[in-house]
Amino acid sequence: MVGLLASLVLAVVAVAVIWKGSTHFERAAARLSRYYGLPVAVHGAVVVAVGSSFPEISSVVISTLVHGEFALGVGAIVGSAIFNLLVIPAVSALVSEDLEATRSLIHKDAQFYIISVLVLFIVFALGATYVPGGTNSAAILTPELAVLPLATYGVYIFLHQQDASDHVATRAVGVDARREWGTLAVALLVITVGVEGLIRAALTFGDVFGTSSFLWGLTVIAAGTSLPDAIVSVRAAQNDDSVTSLTNVLGSNTFNLLVAIPVGVLLAGEATINFLAAIPTMGFLAVATLVFIVFTRTDLELTNLEAYGFLGLYVLFLLWMALESIGVIETVRGI
Repeated sequence: MVGLLASLVLAVVAVAVIWKGSTHFERAAARLSRYYGLPVAVHGAVVVAVGSSFPEISSVVISTLVHGEFALGVGAIVGSAIFNLLVIPAVSALVSEDLEATRSLIHKDAQFYIISVLVLFIVFALGATYVPGGTNSAAILTPELAVLPLATYGVYIFLHQQDASDHVATRAVGVDARREWGTLAVALLVITVGVEGLIRAALTFGDVFGTSSFLWGLTVIAAGTSLPDAIVSVRAAQNDDSVTSLTNVLGSNTFNLLVAIPVGVLLAGEATINFLAAIPTMGFLAVATLVFIVFTRTDLELTNLEAYGFLGLYVLFLLWMALESIGVIETVRGI
């Protein structure tokens, strides 16, 4: 009981540390984007998305290299993607008067995100079926397989670069670029410390309750590491910047799936995931993605009713994972 309480306290403190670092990061990133005169879409989909995804990529790196728990990092990435798609847009819509989408966001960012989900699933399937030693329950991910999602993300960056090629940059004055870069670096370091604390708490939860690390990555670490994305998107929505609010979510998820997981594989040299556990959770992610696209495409706005629908779907996801963890149902094998 003492160990459980200590882990709960550690988790709360870790989330607070991540929140503090994310707050300073968000401010520094916004100032740097203004300083360099970046387009709003690039700021949301690339700059902010990559930076706010630092907790997720940290979770993969730390769980793989420090704790030898690659599955924990993968669970955090998939769970974070679900949280980002369902919770963050819902909260952003509820705190703003009108969260509007654009056709460009739906037809480019959202559709490319669907491609990223498909590419990652193909990588998992290849690891289970074509890599020597892979089975229907164990997908072995190799550096060669990691190249596919990384190359796909390169295409994503190229498309944004092409869209921004005609943009006329207007640099902001009064911004100390060196100071903001320094603030950014310190903020990322603070976030890393918070992620390490959250991972340690999640591993203790797994030991106490006798459940797999993949489950705690899907829930606890996923929600905690998604805090920077939530801060960025909610603040953007409050400032009537719906484009940044939504592109940050899609850009962050695209980065997490196509970069964070492959980086973990490259650092580990080779990694194994439970393919049977990955299939249904990736399936739920696909469903959440389709719901997101349908809701945001309808009249190109996200209403309060649709926001509550997002939250309800996420509650169902948590209930599903809870029932799996206590053995009431067994639809996800291996957790």
